[in-house]
Amino acid sequence: QVQLVESGGGLVQAGGSLRLSCAASGRTFSSYTMGWFRQSPGKEREFVAAISRNGGLRNYADSVKGRFTISRDNTNNMVDLQMNSLKSEDTAVYFCAANLGGIGQSKTTSVYDFWGQGTQVTVSS
Repeated sequence: QVQLVESGGGLVQAGGSLRLSCAASGRTFSSYTMGWFRQSPGKEREFVAAISRNGGLRNYADSVKGRFTISRDNTNNMVDLQMNSLKSEDTAVYFCAANLGGIGQSKTTSVYDFWGQGTQVTVSS
């Protein structure tokens, strides 16, 4: 069992930056591929980024490549999402998620076993 708690959301102007953090409980954090997803009102939850168990591999949605960076700290059970050059279309609730599978299917919401409660990111234009 893994419990995930996101933090770091807020209101930022377009072009600005935010750093989201996700704190995980449990002693098996390094066993999980970690992902970030987001959901806007009226839209389905969509993949943003994922990182492999040891941090060596990363996946990004095309819409955030070059702007967002995912990282993890297995010692402190944390996964972060650095978001730069934010756009109004990045406005959403951002969720942290964990899955025991490899990073190969990390873009699929159904493979994730545990989810955080989400943190709101609002980008004003």
